[in-house]
Amino acid sequence: MTTSPAGTPETVMRVAVTPAAAALLRQLVQQHGPLMFHQSGGCCDGSSPMCYPAGTFLTGSADLHLGDLDITDPDAPEASVEVPADGPRPDRVPVWISKEQYRVWGHTHLTIDVVPGRGAGFSVESPTGQRFLLRSRLFTPHERAALG
Repeated sequence: MTTSPAGTPETVMRVAVTPAAAALLRQLVQQHGPLMFHQSGGCCDGSSPMCYPAGTFLTGSADLHLGDLDITDPDAPEASVEVPADGPRPDRVPVWISKEQYRVWGHTHLTIDVVPGRGAGFSVESPTGQRFLLRSRLFTPHERAALG
């Protein structure tokens, strides 16, 4: 955490979600329950992020948790999300990356987006006619300093 120019605490996030991807994720949560993403190296640096029902893809010591996507609908009337006492939250989608892939992308901010097309493999969006993809940008010097 660092301080913004206004003097307030600022947190630099490693991963974000576009409004369109968040909307699709909310639909998928209705069908599948809480979700998660995993980004592996695949066969090349451009492999797609894979979205799974939470708990169906096991992460381990070869993976890093980048953060959680907040998929709360900003246009929905204020309502409380039922948060389970134990287990994944339906309004948060954890994003994991393989350590090997992180070595390549650790200096970038990743944003999960959605575009028309067929999803890959076992990713839950495959039947929707849309697919998730990553957009990336280099961290700014300010963000790199805040991340350490």
